[in-house]
Order: sequence, then structure tokens, then C-alpha cells
Amino acid sequence: MRKIKIFDTTLRDGEQSAGVNLNFSEKLEISKQLEKLGVDIIEAGFPAASKGDFASVAEIANVVRNSSVTGLARSVKGDMDAAWEALKDGAEPRLHVFLATSPIHRQFKLKQTKEQVVETAVSAVKYAAARFPIVQWSAEDACRTELDYLAHIVEQVIRAGAQIINIPDTVGYITPIEYGNIFRYLRENVPSIDKVQLSAHCHDDLGMAIANSLAAVEAGANQIEGTINGIGERAGNAALEAVAVALYTRADHYKASTRLNLKEIKRTSDLVSKLTGMIIPPNKAVVGRNAFAHESGIHQDGVLKEKSTYEIISPDLVGVSENSMVLGKHSGRHAFRNRLQELELKVSEEEANKLFITFKALADKKKEMTDEDLVALVLEETLSEGENFLQLESIQVQYGTNQVPTATVTLKGFNNEAIQEAATGAGSIEALYNTLERCVDGPVNLLDYRIQSVGAGRDALAQVYVKMRYQEQETSGRGLAQDVLEASAKAYLNAVNRVLYMNEKTAVLNA
Repeated sequence: MRKIKIFDTTLRDGEQSAGVNLNFSEKLEISKQLEKLGVDIIEAGFPAASKGDFASVAEIANVVRNSSVTGLARSVKGDMDAAWEALKDGAEPRLHVFLATSPIHRQFKLKQTKEQVVETAVSAVKYAAARFPIVQWSAEDACRTELDYLAHIVEQVIRAGAQIINIPDTVGYITPIEYGNIFRYLRENVPSIDKVQLSAHCHDDLGMAIANSLAAVEAGANQIEGTINGIGERAGNAALEAVAVALYTRADHYKASTRLNLKEIKRTSDLVSKLTGMIIPPNKAVVGRNAFAHESGIHQDGVLKEKSTYEIISPDLVGVSENSMVLGKHSGRHAFRNRLQELELKVSEEEANKLFITFKALADKKKEMTDEDLVALVLEETLSEGENFLQLESIQVQYGTNQVPTATVTLKGFNNEAIQEAATGAGSIEALYNTLERCVDGPVNLLDYRIQSVGAGRDALAQVYVKMRYQEQETSGRGLAQDVLEASAKAYLNAVNRVLYMNEKTAVLNA
């Protein structure tokens, strides 16, 4: 059974999804979960892109020890220097350096000849190999590159010191048969190909990213790159959870496996969904809420008689629990802590005590607290990263079909001073947000607003995600509460507080 390495780029390519803006603590939380999932390589970001990206990549490299941490770099010395500084203390520092190779990129983006592109690639790999023990080189837009030229440049970068060669379908253009044939061509026409590992990186513009990734495995690829839930640029990347489960379920065909702990798939998927604000479609393979649901009478009858009639994947395999209702308002502190441990939600003693108080307050209002509620609660309480500049004290909204909606808000400010404002709007949310805008310094441009329930039932928790522009910065925020308006206010303040927090951190760095 051939071992396939899993290269996760959720924190780099995934964060490039439109509307996604992860903060420092959220990136760290996701990286820890990816390590628990068992991914081989975590692409933590693009260190040269910003101070924030550099800091998060450096911290992830310091914290994660059971996965190799890498960062992306253009074929530019400044990018590679920044990546080295961020990654040098990691357990296994590696660099992912790329350069476009297709005719359209050479002509319009790079404005270089074939020979100049080869020279740039070789120079970059040599520079990187002098520092990094592992260098991965990617041919951007490889699938629209002339095969003979692709083989030539791959041979040259291998000789320069690259140990991993990545063949990305950057624009999601190729078909599975064509993609597999590229790997076969390289294996037959690159003299030094046996010295390196071959990697596949597929985008989903035509809906073939997963199929293309599996075709690469059949053609000899040793590494698959992708993201959790398939998030990423445009239509996204190959969904790693689907690739891994396909290799497991059809091991008879692919004769290949990964080291992933498949039971952590659902939790990893839910975490990424919550922190990015990207909702998982109900019909999504492996992780969608309908993935193991059966409504057809014929299917229900078959599953009741023998699950394998219609279930080729066991829910338990990917960490989907059939019964998640465990706690209620009469549950004690010990049962609460015990359930947190069972869910492997690691919190300190002090955090657990604070969470228990919040839990009891919610449990008094809800009939029961599900595992989903507990996970959402822990995320809400532990990922604030010190962003407590403005805190919600109270809100009051008046609404009637024949009256103008009016909101009154009281906040606790920087020095515990009370900030109180009121405003009207066309609806309750607009009135609330108009009021909150009066409480903060400067205009706020709301770019996106989304709401979803955590769990089911009339008493389900509301989770609100907002994206906004504040103080010339694009930011996002989340809020969790049983009341939709309270969750909306929390999400708004969370987004504003992130900007205030980053401004304070920047001021300290520049001091």
C-alpha cells in the first residue's frame, strides 16, 4: 500500500477565498486541529505578504511539531528570506516556491522567454536549497504548459536542489485523463524524476478537482494538496476530506493510503466552516449534513436491514455521532468538564469555569445542549485573542409592523466607561447596526451578513457572521447567542474589535 502525503493549504490558498479573513488565534486553532487530523504538511501562509501573515506562520511553525510547516514564496529573494525567518524554528522547515510556466503567463504576466523562466526558477531553487532542508517547487499553470518544456524545466529545478515537484492545475482547466497523462509523461521524460516526489494541486473551476487529484494518485503522484471543505480561490481546491475517504474506501482500486485520523474529519470541517464563515452545503460529500441522511422509503428500508445497501461510508468513520444530546440545565460542573474532555476540547481550568457559567445560562433557556453547541461555545469564548475593547452590555430593539424600528445599545468602552446610543432603521438589524455605528469611531461599511443555526429546534443557538470595512481595513467577525439580535451585535463588535486589536499590535511593533 503506497503512502500518499497530504499537503493542507487551508491557511494559505483556503484563506484566499473571497470574504475569508482569519485572525491570529483562529489560524493557530485550525493548525492545531490539522495536526490532530494528521496532515503531513501544513502550508501556514505567505510570510512575505504581511506582518500578520509572517507572525502567524512563525507561531504555527513553533507550536506544531507533528506536521511539517511550510510557507509560500515567489521566486524572489525577499520572499524566500521572509519565509526562512518565519519557518527556521519549525520541526521540519520547508519552502514552497513557485514560478509560472505556461505560454500565457510567460507572455503576459512574467514577460520572459522560456530560457529566462528556466534561469529564474533554477536560481530561486538554488537560493532556497542553501537554507531549507526541503524545497518544493511548483510550476504555476503547469497544465497549460507545453509538455516538453515542462519536462525540461522540471529536470533543471531537480538538479538545482528541489525535492518535491508540484504540478498544479491552477485554473481548474484539465480533465482527469489529461492530468494523469502529464504525470506519466514526466515520469517517462525527466531523467531525474526518481529523485523527487510528485505532488498534485487541483482547483475546482470545472468541478473536477477531486477526480483530478485521484487521477494523479493513479499516475504516480506521492502527495496531494488541497483544503478542508475544498475552500480556496474562485471555485476552490480539492476537498482533502473527500480525497482521503475515497482512498480509504477504494483502497482496492488505488492501492494507496494516508496517515490521516479520519475520525477527526468532521470536527476539522466544522471548525474551518465556523471560523471562515463559509457554510458547508448540506449535500457536500463526506461532511455535509445530508451525507448520511436517508429520506427515500426504499433507501430507509434497505439501511434498516443492512447499512451497506446504501451507505458506503460509515458516519463513525469520519467522526459523525448519531446521538449528540448529552447535557442540560441540571448538569453539573463535573459532567460539563468530562464532556469537554470527551470532545477533546482543551481549555484551561480558568477558561472551563468561565465556560461553565455561560453554559448554565444558556442551558436554562435551551432544552438541551448538544455537542455542536459546546464546540461553538468554546470557540466563541476562547478565540477572542484579547479583542475586548468594546463589550456589549445591553440591547433593546422596538419593532412593530406600524412603527419605525428603534434600537438602544449600551457598551462598555476602553476604560469601562458606558457608551449609550440609539438609532432607527428600516428593519431591526439595520436599526441595531446604525446604533452600533454611532458607538464606534468612524464609518462602518457592512459588506456581508450571514446567519445560521447551530443544531436544530426552536431554541437553537444563532451564529452570525459579518464582513465589513472599518478604518480602511477589511475585517470579519462572529457572534453566538440564542437571540438573533444579540448574536448580530456580538458579530459586529467582534469585527470592530479585531481592527482595534490589530491597530494596537501594529503600534507596538512600530514603537
